[in-house]
Amino acid sequence: MAQHTFQAPTGTRDFYPLDAAQRRFLTESWRAASIRHGFEEVDGPTFEHLDLYTVKSGEGIVSELFSFTRAGGERTYALRPEFTPTLARLFAAKANSLPRPTKWFCTPTFFRAERPQRGRLREFLQWNLDIIGDASPAADAELIATCVTMLASLGFTPKDLRVKINHRAALAEWFNRRGIAEAEHAKILTLLDQKGKMPPGDFAHKLAQFGFTPEMAEVFQRGIIRVEIPAGAGGVTVMGEQVTREQVGGAGHADPVDLTFFAEAVRPLAIELAAAGVIDWIDFDLSIVRGLAYYTGMVFEVHEASGAERAVAGGGRYDNLIELFGGPPTPAVGMGMGDVVLALVMKDKGLMPDEGGLLERAGMRPDVFVISNGTPGAEQQLRPLVAALRRAGMHARHTYKTTRNVGKLLKEAADQRAHVAIIIEDEATCSLKVLATGAQQKVSLAEAVGAAKIARVTTAPGVC
Repeated sequence: MAQHTFQAPTGTRDFYPLDAAQRRFLTESWRAASIRHGFEEVDGPTFEHLDLYTVKSGEGIVSELFSFTRAGGERTYALRPEFTPTLARLFAAKANSLPRPTKWFCTPTFFRAERPQRGRLREFLQWNLDIIGDASPAADAELIATCVTMLASLGFTPKDLRVKINHRAALAEWFNRRGIAEAEHAKILTLLDQKGKMPPGDFAHKLAQFGFTPEMAEVFQRGIIRVEIPAGAGGVTVMGEQVTREQVGGAGHADPVDLTFFAEAVRPLAIELAAAGVIDWIDFDLSIVRGLAYYTGMVFEVHEASGAERAVAGGGRYDNLIELFGGPPTPAVGMGMGDVVLALVMKDKGLMPDEGGLLERAGMRPDVFVISNGTPGAEQQLRPLVAALRRAGMHARHTYKTTRNVGKLLKEAADQRAHVAIIIEDEATCSLKVLATGAQQKVSLAEAVGAAKIARVTTAPGVC
């Protein structure tokens, strides 16, 4: 019979033990930050009815999905490309019995039928956070603060990553003040969303079609504006100084860009972000618009300070979505963060733990590796001791090799990054060795489990 060679589908990944440990490390980091901030975990089906996605995004999204019809069936399904429609469906189904606000998170697998490239795969993990039923700037700030908590737990600082915030409603108000018809707003937002892919001159030329001067195009290119946060008599500033008519767009221009209204729109959010202790991570940036049409207010993305990678995370306020799925009018704000870009940025900055660290954080490092010296009495006690250690709640392993050479088996224990090795000497005694230090003691087999627990505690991270 002919042999066949198979590979994983394009844009997917195989997770060998170390890869799975990295995945576990990231998902547990997401989960820990979510729970610390009071979010509750939810999930939904891996596939949904196709029209759940077309209702929100239109028929054009179908080409971006993995959709299928069951043989003999009539309904068309799609593997989930995001969680927001499922979340909206879940909330709408029980809207009258859920608290306000409802704070949910999940860390599932998603699928998108797009061309794989650096930072983007067809199958990926994503952290989703949503606060439903609270329209206040405090909810926006809490969502962003949860994101920052997670990033800081991984070792990032504001010098590494910036949370760039814009306000879609404030932009719309600016467009209205300039006499731009609402039908044109979406075209301008699309242009702003694509500006990073075109030369500055082309961007300015296309923006001029909507009545914007080159100075205004420069404001969008530069992006960051300054927002003052009053705090007592002295005040606190973001990005150094207050927004004024003269400072934004450049003093002396014939058509200065007045963004004082924008500062007023985002000032309540800035005050809440300062109260949450994360204001040093924040840039108010007009260049962030987010491509999705359903955002109604604050939008944000997390970018490397250097701008090297695509966005690490993104989200915003979507106050009209729940009712689209049959629920009552309900304000909401949410975000998503994929594991692919996050892992790339962590590795680039040297923040991804090494093999031992990943296995430790994923709970995959053995507490104890049990070795028999090969004598009949020791062989007889090997499996009972391993079983006793496991009943005591410890991660215990032993070799599956035929050799009983203690030196080789100690090397195997070290290769598996075990914390402690127990070498059974005979039917009554054993030697317990802390592999990190080489410290060794003899104990009776009756004392082995207790002694191993004590030795394991001394090797725990942070214990001297």
